Amino acid sequence: MIAGSLARRYARAVFAIGVEDGSYERLGREIAAVADAMRASDTLRDALTAPVFSRAQRRAVLEKVLERLGASRTTRNFCLLLIDRERIAALPDIARELAAMIDDKAGRVRAVVATAVPLPADVEQRLRAALEKASGKTVHMTKQVDPSLLGGVVAQLGDTRYDGSLRTQLDRMRQALVK
Repeated sequence: MIAGSLARRYARAVFAIGVEDGSYERLGREIAAVADAMRASDTLRDALTAPVFSRAQRRAVLEKVLERLGASRTTRNFCLLLIDRERIAALPDIARELAAMIDDKAGRVRAVVATAVPLPADVEQRLRAALEKASGKTVHMTKQVDPSLLGGVVAQLGDTRYDGSLRTQLDRMRQALVK
């Protein structure tokens, strides 16, 4: 089975449970926390996925992680199901798919905004307002500083990329002059 399809199927299942009991936002945060822990620690990821460890050992490690994170019973049961079905390695992909479903239900979209220098607060607010107007949704913005842009802004809003960087404008001018 294709990994994305598997992740979507599990994400849809846990999302449906969360919608049913009104806890989909909390479930998303908890599952993202477990996935982040797996991404951040090669040791943890190996302990949960390596076949050299018995399923009981992997469950015990996961239960300790879930306890430390203060995960709900639903999140605990879901993650243990993934261990039992040898699917825990897909948890980061499941968390990503689940986050997209939650954002869609909540009317949010994620944007990654790159600038050459940090944006002043008023410019950031105007940019957020413009992105919200373009998407028709509430924008959750992640900011990055990339000095190679020289100036301007590059915004990735869902699948759409808005590139107003000085670097791109100079490249376009260079290409036009070469032709």
